[in-house]
Amino acid sequence: MSVNDPISDMLTRIRNGLMVQQSAVAMPNSKIKVEIARILKEEGYIEDFEVLEGEQPYLASLRVKLKYVGERRFRRPVITGLERVSRPGRRFYTRKQDIPWVLSGMGIAILSTPKGVMTGQRARQLNVGGELLCKIW
Repeated sequence: MSVNDPISDMLTRIRNGLMVQQSAVAMPNSKIKVEIARILKEEGYIEDFEVLEGEQPYLASLRVKLKYVGERRFRRPVITGLERVSRPGRRFYTRKQDIPWVLSGMGIAILSTPKGVMTGQRARQLNVGGELLCKIW
């Protein structure tokens, strides 16, 4: 089955895994998904991620270990919200001065810029704009 929007698929798999308190979720692999997972790990929203190689290059998958706070019975997910902003049917580009603050700095915006995929804060430091992929808090 083909997916029209792989980033939305990734965010939905993470959201669904958090709702049922899974320890990890698996999804088809792509370069942009690995970059988003790298940012989520650096910012402390997930524990870890790994790329699982398949028999063929197109069968590789990405496994994301989700992060929770609290004891086993009363644990809550670190990620409380995920929102896809730019979609295949409606792209959303932002200039460097218009990069949004997510929850007054408590969340992150992930952008795809000419200098690579990065957080909104990093894009402001480098003075670059780009496509606003998603917001996470």
